[in-house]
Amino acid sequence: MAGDIRKIAAIIAAEINAKPEQVVAAVGLLDEGATVPFVARYRKEVTGGLDDTQLRNLSERLVYLRELESRRAAIVESITGQGKMTDDLAVRIATVTTKAELEDIYLPYKPKRRTKAEIARERGLGPLAEAILADRSLVPAELAVGYVAGEVADVKAALEGARDIVAEGISENAELLGRLRNHMKERAVMRARVVDGKQEAGAKFSDYFDHSERWANVPSHRALAMLRGRNEDVLSLDLEIDAEDTSPVKPVERMIAAAYQIGATLPGDQWLMTVAGWTWRVKLSLSLSLDLMRDLREAAEEEAIRVFSRNLKDLLLAAPAGSRATMGLDPGIRTGVKVAVIDATGKVLDTTTVYPFPPKNDVRGTQAELAKLIIRHKVELIAIGNGTGSRETERLVADLLTDMPAPKPTKVIVSEAGASVYSASATAAAEFPNLDVSLRGAVSIARRLQDPLAELVKIEPKSIGVGQYQHDVDQYRLGRSLEAVVEDAVNAVGVDLNTASAPLLARVSGLGPSLAESIVAHRDASGAFATRRDLLAVPRLGQRAFEQCAGFLRIRDGKEPLDASSVHPEAYGVAKKIVASCGRDLRQLMGDSAALKAIDPRAFVDERFGLPTVRDIIAELEKPGRDPRPGFKTATFADGVDDIKDLKPGMLLEGTVTNVAAFGAFVDIGVHQDGLVHVSQLADKFVKDPHEVVKAGDVVKVRVVEVDIPRKRIGLTMRKDGGEPAPRSAAPAKARDMKFSSSSPKPQQNKPEQQGAFGAALLEAMKRK
Repeated sequence: MAGDIRKIAAIIAAEINAKPEQVVAAVGLLDEGATVPFVARYRKEVTGGLDDTQLRNLSERLVYLRELESRRAAIVESITGQGKMTDDLAVRIATVTTKAELEDIYLPYKPKRRTKAEIARERGLGPLAEAILADRSLVPAELAVGYVAGEVADVKAALEGARDIVAEGISENAELLGRLRNHMKERAVMRARVVDGKQEAGAKFSDYFDHSERWANVPSHRALAMLRGRNEDVLSLDLEIDAEDTSPVKPVERMIAAAYQIGATLPGDQWLMTVAGWTWRVKLSLSLSLDLMRDLREAAEEEAIRVFSRNLKDLLLAAPAGSRATMGLDPGIRTGVKVAVIDATGKVLDTTTVYPFPPKNDVRGTQAELAKLIIRHKVELIAIGNGTGSRETERLVADLLTDMPAPKPTKVIVSEAGASVYSASATAAAEFPNLDVSLRGAVSIARRLQDPLAELVKIEPKSIGVGQYQHDVDQYRLGRSLEAVVEDAVNAVGVDLNTASAPLLARVSGLGPSLAESIVAHRDASGAFATRRDLLAVPRLGQRAFEQCAGFLRIRDGKEPLDASSVHPEAYGVAKKIVASCGRDLRQLMGDSAALKAIDPRAFVDERFGLPTVRDIIAELEKPGRDPRPGFKTATFADGVDDIKDLKPGMLLEGTVTNVAAFGAFVDIGVHQDGLVHVSQLADKFVKDPHEVVKAGDVVKVRVVEVDIPRKRIGLTMRKDGGEPAPRSAAPAKARDMKFSSSSPKPQQNKPEQQGAFGAALLEAMKRK
């Protein structure tokens, strides 16, 4: 076992640019139950400073390599049990680095159903095959005469049996299979064709109705698109090997011939050459093509999962608008606009449903109701879901706010991806047992504006919808990767122990749903936690869990100032020594950048806490409890551009990046259909990875270059070079920096009748009291 760990550590170390001893140390911590966030932040001395990205890659590869070692051991045991293990075979098995190579080697020894080759051997045709291979000068048909007897009816049957035996040997030649597979990866062309009669039903796959490209060059998004087309019986997919080679004997057949030293003149060689061609067409072509298609799918899925994970991380770490009274609007046309008002802590204050659109068309009543709620609850933010009816709702709110006295609420379009999933979930039902399902969505929309991370953790990551063909990939791998992203995001930001919900606490290092529920129950019964140490009074939360979670939990204005920081309780002693050396009170020193920068961290290194930890402590004292998320800003959609039909090439618009894929970025420009900025249009320079330029949540300026209304496709560009059409009139307003101060100016004392739509709404609200 120790040997396996050293072997695995050496492989992983080379892949993550680390030393084997660092990997061994990290594996030891992870095997003991430590989480990646905990190890990355609080065990730097042990791992030599491996960061969270290296540790995540280490963790993923560790699973694969341990599975490989387990399979290797099982194969060795199987072959040894058969009495067929040799020194050369043992070396080959011990040195392969992939599961595919290992299975190639095992193929001849793998217990299998009774094959045609085995039946031929039972009929005594093994010596015939061996004789043909041994002496190519002999005529196979003449040799076969001596084997016609019993179940071998004639020469033809004898030669077919010999062919089956030779073909099986070719098909189980691991070295040959490896060369053929590599040749196919270099030369194969993937061709997609539309299935007859499916042109109309499968119009969304029209780009692939007659499409071909090198297998090695197929990007993940096109691979998944074509595979989905095949699964929906719209496309047929084939791998063509050396299709351009017009010679009678294909290169793959020549490779088989070379492996068995098959010439061209002797009778035995001619027969073997025919067998080689038959083996390729009947056996190897299909099996190796399936291997390549599997490899293509796995690679495409891996890239899709990577893209989804990166987008999810960007979304979770999007800037919070802040703790302000917020109105959430979940737009709907016939079913009405669902309204929820929450206070600065996310507590629901009021809910209702208004019907400004057909068939009721109660615009005045809607504006009156919204105005009443804004005044009553001192609403500062209005979050409008970006689904059906979003732009209509935004216009209605804009009219209401036009002449509203300051301070007026700020309206923001918010992605409602996953809100409906949350509304119908057990979590939402437990949180709002007496609230209608439709209104829970409005609450979620409001809360995700205040703090996206705290709200989105309540939704299954796969339901948030920032992925690329997410339903076509391995759901277990996807789920595991996304859960890791959520865990990293939550622990990077930190969690307020006295206000966090159970779903948010469940993502904290060392906790989980059960302990999170226990913490909330204890908090409800005993009141707010005064110190982190009070966590140890929570039932079933032991010292081990406390060690893992304490540094990621925050207590504001508690008894211990350090509880509001990311300094781990185990290092409070070091922190207090640093403070004492300055002759200052801890609260006075925290945030004093000049004083802390003057400290020499080496003076506080001891046997337990090394230089990395001391530096982290000083950095945290300098900016205690800092939020790594950026300041909030939002896009302003252009007036009069509400539908794809309103778009014209050349329009300059502002929008929000909703999703980033390998081929470009999708941008919400307020027309209910995201536009695509192809990777070639992201910048005036070559861009290999779109994430180099944009991320989900970014506010960007784009120009419309193409509008395909029937296919609902919008082409956009972010390039500033002269190759695009001149901008037209729909220019957006600037993005607003949503950094709020703790105080607000007093409202102007305007009379209601002097305040336009808001004044009318206010008068209507007063009448309805």
